[in-house]
Amino acid sequence: MAVSLREYRARIRSVESTKKITRAMELIAASRIIKAQQRAQSAAPYARELTRAVSAVATYSNVDHPLTTEPEESTRAAILVVTSDRGLAGAYSSSVIKEAEQLAEKLHAEGKEVDVYISGRKGVAYYSFRRREIADSWTGHSDQPTYAVAREIGEKLIAAFVKGAGNADQEELAAAEDVDVAPVQEVHVVYTRFVSMLTQEPHAVRLLPLEIVEGEEKPAEDEVLPLFEFEPGAEEVLDALLPKYVQSRIYFGLLQAAASELAARQKAMKSATDNAEELIKKYTRIANQARQAGITQEISEIVGGVNALADATAGSE
Repeated sequence: MAVSLREYRARIRSVESTKKITRAMELIAASRIIKAQQRAQSAAPYARELTRAVSAVATYSNVDHPLTTEPEESTRAAILVVTSDRGLAGAYSSSVIKEAEQLAEKLHAEGKEVDVYISGRKGVAYYSFRRREIADSWTGHSDQPTYAVAREIGEKLIAAFVKGAGNADQEELAAAEDVDVAPVQEVHVVYTRFVSMLTQEPHAVRLLPLEIVEGEEKPAEDEVLPLFEFEPGAEEVLDALLPKYVQSRIYFGLLQAAASELAARQKAMKSATDNAEELIKKYTRIANQARQAGITQEISEIVGGVNALADATAGSE
């Protein structure tokens, strides 16, 4: 019983050490999630207004731009999967990877090849372990993404889409042809959308070609349509706005994913801390039972020895 008691005490010390680590990680995630949530909320107005501006230019102009024109035939698509760089966040990365796999299966069913772009070490490890090809990857920024990373990702995806569109009339977009990427006709982004501290949902959205939502509804009979003037021209305005639009959407997705990752990590670490407390109570109870059993056995042995000695003494008399 003494050996068993030592084992349980060692387990209790081990679980207590784990509990300290998970508790510390829970507090760190809780302190960072407020800033991450504020950053995501601060980026939302810019992304919303930029979307409205791009929609207005694309809706009220007759310019056929490669980023807003539906391809006649789509044979290849790109998927950007936003995962985390670190683990201990529950099912955060696996959920977004599962969503990306479902989207890839849907695109394959439509007869399209799929190029996978990864943001985050967990996604890279998932595809590398399965020896699946990755078009490009970016790591080291999942918890604190920057606009520079979003711009780099956006330029890469725009370059691949422009090559797939086969339109290089615009000088700035034609320069992207020098980037070594496979041409695609569609660009999708899969990230985790932050709903609340308890809910984070994997979300897939088609980024390119741009889906125009403004102006789809027919105006009322007495409604006057707005008049837009583009200076220097609608095509030049689209050339300037569309790359920024793509980059801002990617940046907003990265910020949403960062807040979701921290919320998932806090929830997972709190669950781990609670489980550690339950294990400590369980092992403490078992250790106490083992200690009491040892004491009882020792008392029984002492009593048995005393009785045997008394019997021996009585027999000799």
